[in-house]
Amino acid sequence: MTARRLLSIATLYPNRHTPRFGTFVARSLEALAAQPGWEVTVINPVGLPPLRLGRYRQLAGALADGVEHDVELHRPSFPILPGLSGPINPALISRAILPLARRLHAQKPFDLVDAQFFYPDGPAAAQIAKALDLPLAIKARGADISYWGARPYARRQMIAAAARAGILLSVSEALAHDMAAIGLPREKIAIHYTGLDRARFHPRDRKTCRAEIAERFGISRDGALLATVGALIPRKGQALVIEALADLPGARLALVGTGADQDALGALVRRLGLAGRVHFLGALDHDSIPLLLCAADAMVLPSESEGLANAWVEALACGCPLVISDAGGAREILRDASAGLIAERDPRAIAAAVRAVLAAPSSPEMVAQNAAQFSWRAHAERLAEYYEGLLKA
Repeated sequence: MTARRLLSIATLYPNRHTPRFGTFVARSLEALAAQPGWEVTVINPVGLPPLRLGRYRQLAGALADGVEHDVELHRPSFPILPGLSGPINPALISRAILPLARRLHAQKPFDLVDAQFFYPDGPAAAQIAKALDLPLAIKARGADISYWGARPYARRQMIAAAARAGILLSVSEALAHDMAAIGLPREKIAIHYTGLDRARFHPRDRKTCRAEIAERFGISRDGALLATVGALIPRKGQALVIEALADLPGARLALVGTGADQDALGALVRRLGLAGRVHFLGALDHDSIPLLLCAADAMVLPSESEGLANAWVEALACGCPLVISDAGGAREILRDASAGLIAERDPRAIAAAVRAVLAAPSSPEMVAQNAAQFSWRAHAERLAEYYEGLLKA
């Protein structure tokens, strides 16, 4: 049987400069490439301004092509004007990558094109699929719908791309509803939940992990340990968690991630006198995150919007209950009391939910059962089924 060949357009993808950026996209496509009868090529367009200073200079130096975990990777750049070129980024991407896509297709034809984020990837991928006369799939993950879908110029392009696509994938039922609300065709939307590295994320002895976390990061073993995993941006709600901590005497908070909100969060910590109880851990490696989640008593993430956060699934798989906002697929994953609680995006409500979770702890093994259905293998098998159906339609 001839292998199916996918060309995936993904602006979210890890590289040497940002190794944690879009790891969930990489794991998804690597899992598909591991399926019998599938070959995956990724074009990961990276936006660079004319003047490449600071992080852009470092990013430009990380644009290496190659094969990573059986995925063929190409990292061309496209021109951007930070803060200004958003409305035309899909056109800039398609113009930059179409010659490469044509060349790769001529060398060994693809069977379909997909986009791993709805904007700007979706409209750009629609242009590539049209030029190559191939079927198209587009995936929505959360912020692409809540943020870009609220902008008329992006929404128009997303709706046009959706009309070209044969299938639209959503990471949760709640996100599918939001997609339809901005004008995307509900009859084309299928639910495709995230995956999970089960070898890495699983329960371990909490006391042992807490001792290792204490030694590695200087976090005291005393008091409850809360973890918040996510980019340090206002949408994720770390400021609310910090304010809630002031109402949780003795508890400690470990913040994992980097982002534009870090300085403001640091100032808030100092203003509230919490410097000894809040720890900024930065972008942790793949082995340290499950260690922290296994050590933590709860993972707190009051996001303003989500699809179905990988961090939720990973925490549960480690036996760490959640305190999260009613965002995206929260109610699809918190089906049992052992999984944690949904709280309003208010510091007092968050603190009350944390106290309730700490007062009635479930065993890590019971918490982990809430993530039993997630794995990258199951994720890839379902994705292959969706794409086979698209090719046979």
